[in-house]
Amino acid sequence: MKLSIGTQAPRFTGKDQDGKPVRLADLKGKKVVLYFYPKDMTPGCTAEACSLRDNYSALLKAGYEVLGISSDDEKTHRKFIEKEKLPFRLMADSDKSVHELFGTWVEKSMYGRKYMGTARVTFIIDEDGKIADIIEKVDTKNHAQQVLGGSQPTPSKGVAKAKPTAKKPVKQATKKVAKMAAKKVVGKKK
Repeated sequence: MKLSIGTQAPRFTGKDQDGKPVRLADLKGKKVVLYFYPKDMTPGCTAEACSLRDNYSALLKAGYEVLGISSDDEKTHRKFIEKEKLPFRLMADSDKSVHELFGTWVEKSMYGRKYMGTARVTFIIDEDGKIADIIEKVDTKNHAQQVLGGSQPTPSKGVAKAKPTAKKPVKQATKKVAKMAAKKVVGKKK
């Protein structure tokens, strides 16, 4: 089942890196950044977590509770939190039950080999437990800005694409490059 903006987020229960229970119901009244990522301590996942870490005070100020989730176990999450000094909780979903609820356990392909893995997706859940936004094209290095609204809106959200404004300078530059290339070719024939 594909989730959509405006629908109630699936209720889930799991455990964080310390084995403490995590329930969506316990977070009611808070805005939640629930971000699914493939694997602790990999380059993309580290960049994403560090973007959220480095902007954590701005996220808190905006009223967000951050919760990362992957299929890694609690021990691996503790190491990741310690190594990167992450100020938020990571949920262990080793049985992929929460992944299944959110549709983030998907078939992937690398070098022609198909396998199952975590889709890098972030769900923004409002105070009432409804999905306020879904970020499917995560920019790992700038993820906090995407959450806080600093990224460019996508056309799928009803915003028209910006029209290019620098047509003449591009054409002029292209003509200059073409002239220079033509001179070099002519010069080589001599």
